[in-house]
Amino acid sequence: MQLTLSRKEQIEQTATALFKSKGFSATSMRDLATALGIEAASIYSHIKSKEEILQRVCFRMANEFFEALAKAESAPSSATEKLKNAIVAHVLVLTSNTAASAVFLHEWRHLSEPFLADYLLLRDQYEARFRSIIKEGIANGEFTVPDEKFAVLTIFSGLNWIHTWYNPAGKMTPVQIAENLSAMLLNGLKNNNN
Repeated sequence: MQLTLSRKEQIEQTATALFKSKGFSATSMRDLATALGIEAASIYSHIKSKEEILQRVCFRMANEFFEALAKAESAPSSATEKLKNAIVAHVLVLTSNTAASAVFLHEWRHLSEPFLADYLLLRDQYEARFRSIIKEGIANGEFTVPDEKFAVLTIFSGLNWIHTWYNPAGKMTPVQIAENLSAMLLNGLKNNNN
């Protein structure tokens, strides 16, 4: 059953796709109106500005990442299992809406204050939760990494480009992609049997 989107949701969805393809700065309200097939002036009865849409996308996605991470952290398990679950959760959020993921990851720089500071604080808190899992793994001998911040940045570097190549009709499901990426990031490419 297909849900009917409200006009505000249609505007947000269309703007998100435009922000992904053209970039936030290059997308005008006229572009948005044309894509929606409405007059530009009528958009303002639903939203105040295109930055309002950017704020909604960025903070909605941040909330989705935090909710998924909280579930991954809540299961009593080893640091290795927690990190695997956190990676899987991150991938599943990224693949659930690649346009919004792209906007979240690349267009946040266009947020004005105080939203930019709020966004950066959330990003730091999210990364800190991954660092905490890695610190736990270092402390109990599961992980050997020289620097947990570098490890987290490496993990995110490997994950945050999924939106550029993920194809819902491709060979692997989001869960399979998440499982493969978590195995590769946790175990590397080396065959430990040799």
